[in-house]
Amino acid sequence: MTTADYSSFAELTAAQSSRIKRLLKEKQARDADQVFVMEGAKPIRELLRVKSPAIEAVVVTQPYLDTCEPAVRRSLEAQRVYLCRNTLFEKLSDATTSQGILAVIKKPSWEQAGIFKRPQMLGIYGECLQDPTNVGTIIRTAAAFGLDGLWLSADSADVFNPKIVRATAGTLLKLPVFIVKDAGNLARFQCTLLAADSSGKHARRLDEITSIPTKTIIAVGNESRGLSSDTLRAAAIRFHIPISQDAESLNVAASTAIAAFYFSRLPRE
Repeated sequence: MTTADYSSFAELTAAQSSRIKRLLKEKQARDADQVFVMEGAKPIRELLRVKSPAIEAVVVTQPYLDTCEPAVRRSLEAQRVYLCRNTLFEKLSDATTSQGILAVIKKPSWEQAGIFKRPQMLGIYGECLQDPTNVGTIIRTAAAFGLDGLWLSADSADVFNPKIVRATAGTLLKLPVFIVKDAGNLARFQCTLLAADSSGKHARRLDEITSIPTKTIIAVGNESRGLSSDTLRAAAIRFHIPISQDAESLNVAASTAIAAFYFSRLPRE
């Protein structure tokens, strides 16, 4: 493909470059504009394929355009695309190894009331989850097992943090995510809380639970401290995952995956 083939793509301006840097680094900027930055060729290609209205703009390098599939180039022509020099793109990219493409994406908007009105629902409540990698993995896990949503306390990591966006590999746009003050807010919607309690005190073994209420939320806590005493008291059931005595504990993302898999397959009371 010759240089002339790129004439339809505008050059990325200094102002646009500065905005992308702010969106990557500052939650305040993401909240103000209601957008976030997505990196990674695969999730962006999928959004392009389905002509997602969530795409605000795409930034690409010439080497990416030189090597991408013709179908991808055609889908880019229907979007607002900006061409960026390699040296500048490396400064923009938050990834260790950039792929030459990023997109500014509109934040999804979810209706919480509609989820609570479902005759059956299963979700996750994450309390003070501050490790972006764990949060990203939990989002992918919840989406993979068909859970209805994820609720996070306000002191958890921002789900539009670039590390979380990369870790979710596109599922961030598929799973409803909400921010709540505390787990007590969820009880108002007739949801039963099942709390992960790694201490094992007053907690049942996971495999001893044989059914769950029709509307259930699995509560998991901070990577090092677990759930707060208030959340544990609000839970109808506390459970723990039996592990080898040689292992101190499970990572919160691993615990959530096991619990989500197990509970999603139980009959509802």
